[in-house]
Amino acid sequence: MSKKQKVWIVDDDKSIRWVLEKAIQKKDVEIQSFSNPEDLLKKLQSDEPDVIISDVRMPGMDGITLLEKIKQQAPDIPVIIMTAYSDLDRAVSAFQGGAFEYLSKPFDVDEVVSLVKRAVTHKQKHTTVAVTDTVEESTSIIGSAPAMQEVFKAIGRLSSSHFTVLITGETGTGKELVASALHEHSPRSNQPFIAINTAAIPKDLLESELFGHEKGAFTGATGRRMGRFEQANGGTLFLDEIGDMPADLQTRLLRILSQGEFYRVGGHTPISVDVRVIAATHQDLEQLVKEGKFREDLLHRLNVIRVHVPALRERRTDIVELTKHFLKLASSELHEETKQLLPETEDYLAKLSWHGNVRQLENFCRWVTVMASGSEIHIDDLPPELRQDTDVIEISNEWESTFRKWVESSLLKGDTELLRNSVPRFETILIEEALKKTGGRRQDAAKLLGWGRNTLTRKIKQLELDL
Repeated sequence: MSKKQKVWIVDDDKSIRWVLEKAIQKKDVEIQSFSNPEDLLKKLQSDEPDVIISDVRMPGMDGITLLEKIKQQAPDIPVIIMTAYSDLDRAVSAFQGGAFEYLSKPFDVDEVVSLVKRAVTHKQKHTTVAVTDTVEESTSIIGSAPAMQEVFKAIGRLSSSHFTVLITGETGTGKELVASALHEHSPRSNQPFIAINTAAIPKDLLESELFGHEKGAFTGATGRRMGRFEQANGGTLFLDEIGDMPADLQTRLLRILSQGEFYRVGGHTPISVDVRVIAATHQDLEQLVKEGKFREDLLHRLNVIRVHVPALRERRTDIVELTKHFLKLASSELHEETKQLLPETEDYLAKLSWHGNVRQLENFCRWVTVMASGSEIHIDDLPPELRQDTDVIEISNEWESTFRKWVESSLLKGDTELLRNSVPRFETILIEEALKKTGGRRQDAAKLLGWGRNTLTRKIKQLELDL
């Protein structure tokens, strides 16, 4: 007879414990729940589970501290950390502390069950995870949207590595912030972080900027100069807009990534460096490779780990929080009072297209801090380009007008049972678009629709949707 799998749950919320117990409960699973971390640690002295699921915020001892104590006492036990208050620091602390996975509330029950299965398999392999001090640095990356949680998880998972990383995302999404966070939460954090925008420097100067030059290498080279690679030795070099790098410099960069050495301009002695390269681009590098504008072998060298930073319109739930954050920064920077958003202004800003992404939002906050006449920000206080955003007009008016015309036309044709015919189509579109937005994650899609996950599952069955 096979041994029962033991799953321990610790959360001060009784309802969460109940939901998890019901989801995980099976004949071959033995579940034990704890309302506080101290009781779990006491039990751990005489028994050992296969998996521990722990909340982050609990009275007394928090989940990260509990994780540290578990890893000291029984390092092979996989620990799944849950939190309703997810941010980058907690995600990094969890992974650096040896967490098996980091789970945001509200969670998908099916996802939890899958995680537990994976964790049990992990435990059976007896893989020991080293304990690392938790990270206390603050970061300006803000976001609770599912798309940003994936970025936080990636930073957390990479916090103990030296891997080359390629960051993709539209202009203004905050790719340099992610690069900086990858450095800050890495083993190289006490070494230099050097950033350079390869698209902002003329081609003739870029080679010298990256690799340095010897005295007399070219007109104006009156002395030896260290390049950015030497300046970043031991640390991290961030190459922004890597897609714009000239072909000959792509070849030199490939040599450094493969051999760890280079020559200064006009130099004859190879220079060895230990640099972690993080590159970023808003372009489709695979398409540039097809067009012969980017080296395929360099792409493979850079694309060891890829992190995608979502556009602001893909994380609309973060817009208000980011706006309040930038308003505080702007008031401090400009020595003005902090402006307050009215509820209707919050709603309006959350619907905008924000083609310039986070950078546009930050600049808007500076503008409105100076230009808004009162302490409260009204829609009329917004700059003309935001008040005339066609995406908002389409969202708020056009679909209603089109739908009204369809109803009028159907009634004129003598159609009956309009509700029975239109509501399923209406709900189908909502469900399909919500799932598309969340990458198929039903829990997140249900939240966007204002439903519970069970309601969404029931609707999918009723509508017989093939997803």
